[in-house]
Amino acid sequence: MIDMKTKQLFILAAAVVLAACGGKAPQVTPTSYQTLTISESDISVPLKFSATLKGTADVTITPQISGQLMEVCITEGQQVKKGQVLFRIDSRDAQLELESAEANLLSAQAQESSAKLEFESNKNLYEKKIVSKYVLDNAENQYKQAQASVAQYQATANRARVNLGYCTITAPVDGVIGSIPVYAGDQVSPGTYLTLLSGNAKMYAEFSVSESILAERTEAEAKDPEKMLAAMPDVSFLFKNGSEYSKKGRITSITGTVDRTTGALTCKATFPNPNGVLYSGIQGTVVIPIDVKEVMVVPQNAIVRLQNKSLAYKVGADSCAYSTIVKTAGIGSDRDLVVTEGLEVGDVIVTVGANNLVEGQRVIF
Repeated sequence: MIDMKTKQLFILAAAVVLAACGGKAPQVTPTSYQTLTISESDISVPLKFSATLKGTADVTITPQISGQLMEVCITEGQQVKKGQVLFRIDSRDAQLELESAEANLLSAQAQESSAKLEFESNKNLYEKKIVSKYVLDNAENQYKQAQASVAQYQATANRARVNLGYCTITAPVDGVIGSIPVYAGDQVSPGTYLTLLSGNAKMYAEFSVSESILAERTEAEAKDPEKMLAAMPDVSFLFKNGSEYSKKGRITSITGTVDRTTGALTCKATFPNPNGVLYSGIQGTVVIPIDVKEVMVVPQNAIVRLQNKSLAYKVGADSCAYSTIVKTAGIGSDRDLVVTEGLEVGDVIVTVGANNLVEGQRVIF
């Protein structure tokens, strides 16, 4: 039994509600729903993968010899051509070594000429039986030693010439200069990081693809990887701000092994970069459009998530909506999903307003 005080509290609460509503009881407004008849159709599903851009010819620039860095000829972010001078190292010691090696080479060549004349002279005398075989052999040995000395000093001169060339560091490819952590006057040696030259005429985006996504293609064309890559569609690259790069790319490589940890294959998509818009290190998204044939496609708002279940509301003959458990594929677009189980062609389901339905509720057309 409810005592008088409790009744008074209920009456007071009701009066407050009515006052807040202008003294009128709230009206129930029927909710309108939109429905869809299930059919099969073909769709293009955009598969998206996180990717990082790299130059197809990224080159770490390091010196080949030790010395003092005399000149930094480029700036960070500068576009350079193959063969363009990047750095100059103090070449005075290398120049002196080359001059010394060339002088030794000239001396050795002179000794070789003298030894050759001596050998040829003794050879003629030996044929006339004027000198002994010992004298001839000795002259021949001296000539061979002189030839060896020439070869040795020639190699020394070549090495000195190469070292002198190392003092001028040039660009091995066309590209863009990265950060430059060194300055003129610094002492450098082989292995010292000078900069990264990104060969950016073409850029590749590296990303991982689930083995299952490529299963059908790789099984059918595994014996002909080039044919498989040729069959892949053009791909797009999205920057982090959502804008799309103006030029399409192609998937140019897929690793032949699956990563045991991730169960994925590493792919590379190559994009042309004629205007130098793309840079190494840019992160974004590679979008691969995959055509899916004869599937049941429904709007995402037609699927109601309830804990670990996905529900769709089918409209019965009595115009009432009844829930049914459905399964969706791991593919779809930003607005649609592909249903694999729980629905059949010809079923009528609720789309707009599905989240507001209760079991058996009459649907207003």
